[in-house]
Amino acid sequence: MQTSATTLQQSDNVIGHAIIDKLIALSEYKKLIIGFPAVIAIVTVGICLTMKDIYKASTKILPPQQAQSSAAALLSQLGGAASAVAGVAGIKNPNDLFIGMLKSRRVADNLIARYELPKVYENDSMEKVRKRLADNTLISTGKDGVILVEVLDHDKKLAPRLANSYVEELQKLTQAFALTESSQRRVFFERQLALSKDNLAAAELALNRSLEANGVISVDSDSRAIVEMVSRLRAQIAAKEIELNSMRAFVTKDNHEYKRTQEQLSSLRDELNKLQNGNPARALETAAGSTKGQEGLKNIKILREVKYHQMLFELLSKQYEAARLDEAKDAPMIQVLDSAIEPERKFKPGRVVIVLTSTMMAFFVALGLALFLAAKKKALRDPELAAKWTQFKRNLRFGKV
Repeated sequence: MQTSATTLQQSDNVIGHAIIDKLIALSEYKKLIIGFPAVIAIVTVGICLTMKDIYKASTKILPPQQAQSSAAALLSQLGGAASAVAGVAGIKNPNDLFIGMLKSRRVADNLIARYELPKVYENDSMEKVRKRLADNTLISTGKDGVILVEVLDHDKKLAPRLANSYVEELQKLTQAFALTESSQRRVFFERQLALSKDNLAAAELALNRSLEANGVISVDSDSRAIVEMVSRLRAQIAAKEIELNSMRAFVTKDNHEYKRTQEQLSSLRDELNKLQNGNPARALETAAGSTKGQEGLKNIKILREVKYHQMLFELLSKQYEAARLDEAKDAPMIQVLDSAIEPERKFKPGRVVIVLTSTMMAFFVALGLALFLAAKKKALRDPELAAKWTQFKRNLRFGKV
């Protein structure tokens, strides 16, 4: 028992001596252990003083509910496989579309031009300015579905202006692009209306030239009535065909509205066939019977085309206006939950944290270096260890062995 106690006491003495020896060895390098961290701390403080403050401004956008409901309605029309298609397309969150729009080059270029960011960032390269703006901007969506736009900048007044401008640019894009079914119908009818307007102008020009060449040839009331009836039916048929073409992009052939429009188109075609008795030229020849031969027939044809394009233009105008009203109702409204305001405090850099972290790292580096130098000094006192140290240095050389 006494032997065991003696052994423990000797072990404690050995540990105590080892600790004292280490402390004595480190005390020889106290200038290194204290001086190196102190120098690093001073240098870090100097660097931190030259660093500009960075401010963060953020704005929150509510998810556009109307856009989601329109998308849901469209998917329901497409049938049971719609969800699978959406999964394949990678559309997991409706907000992804709007986040992609916010991150688009078009939005970035508008902001760059609006706030003259090349001057602010002191760089004339548009590519580098875009990258700088992208690096300073974080756009994400939280679990609550709210879209968050955060902007960092050295100017605490510019940061909130940029953040709020992202929302303004998103509103412009949603108005400029056809994001909903009604918007795409409006664009479709707008193009058809422009084409119909050009065709109407060409038909009127042809009529004027014919009248100048052949003179004014009177057309009796019966002939005019037949021309107007045929033109009206043709215009209604063309309008229904255009309407069906616009619907094919959004619904299937089994859709109730699509079937109803198809039935209306068939009914109009049957009515036109009955009027013409199966011969497209018969009604026209009957209408031209009381006119002067070929000149009258030619004028009737041109007049029919003018009436046709006039009525078609009128029908398309009504469909275009209806699509515009639907677009106004279905347009995704960008609602701002929290607008960006001027920050009161800087976001970074955390100068105190930087100085303390760098000083602590420098202290541990100096401590490790001091232990290494102390071990080296001790090793050189032992001939055997000194020989090993010499061998170690020799092995590190890249010259001759």
